[in-house]
Amino acid sequence: MLSRTRLFEKSFSAFLFDMDGTLINSIPATERVWSAWALSHGLDVAAFLPTMHGVRGIDTIRRLALPGVDAEAEAKEIERREIEDVDGIVPIAGAARFLASLPADRWGIVTSAPIALARRRLAAAGLPVPAVIVTAEDVEAGKPAPDGYLLGARRLGVEAADCVVFEDVPAGVRAGESAGASVAVIIATHTHPIETTHPTLDGYENVEVHVEADGRLSLLRAAA
Repeated sequence: MLSRTRLFEKSFSAFLFDMDGTLINSIPATERVWSAWALSHGLDVAAFLPTMHGVRGIDTIRRLALPGVDAEAEAKEIERREIEDVDGIVPIAGAARFLASLPADRWGIVTSAPIALARRRLAAAGLPVPAVIVTAEDVEAGKPAPDGYLLGARRLGVEAADCVVFEDVPAGVRAGESAGASVAVIIATHTHPIETTHPTLDGYENVEVHVEADGRLSLLRAAA
C-alpha cells in the first residue's frame, strides 16, 4: 500500500487518470441529467445519485434491473443528454498545468464515459485529449473491474504496477488497486471526508512533476 509519504518518494513509468471528478468537475451537469432520468423511473433521487458516479452508465442501469427498461437504449439517451449539457464543467484546480508538464507518452485517461462524451467534456473544461484514452466502449467490464487501467497501461507500453492511478470514487479506486497500480485519491469535489488508506490530494495546485533522465515520473510538493 502506498502511503502519502511514499507517493513523493517513488518514481513511476506513467500516470493514469480518471476523468470526471479527477481532472474535471462535471458533477452539476451529470447530476442534472441523471436526476431527471431517475425521476422519470420513479427512483429516490437522493439515494440513487451516490451510486452512479465513477461507473459506466449502462452498468448503473443494468444493476437496477428495472422492469421493461432497455439498458442499452436508456444509456444511449443519457449519453445524448450529457453531451448536450456541459454547462458548468470546469477543470480541477491546477489540472491543466499539471497535464501540460507531463510527457505526452507518459500519461493517459481511463474513464467510464463513452468516447464522444469524454471528448465533449474535456473540450468544455479546456483540457487536452491524450494519445491514450480508454473509454466505456473499450472494455467488456467497467470499473470497479481493473480492465480499463490494465488496457491503459498496455497502450502506454508500461506495467500497471509501475503506474499511479488518480481517482476520486470507490469504484475507480478498487479498479486501480485490482490492476496492481499505486493509487492517489483526488478529493477536490468531495463534500464529505473519504475513508481511504491511499494518499489524498485536494487538486494539482500543490504538486509538480519531475521527469527523470530515463523518462520516469516523480511527484514533488510544489514550492510555497
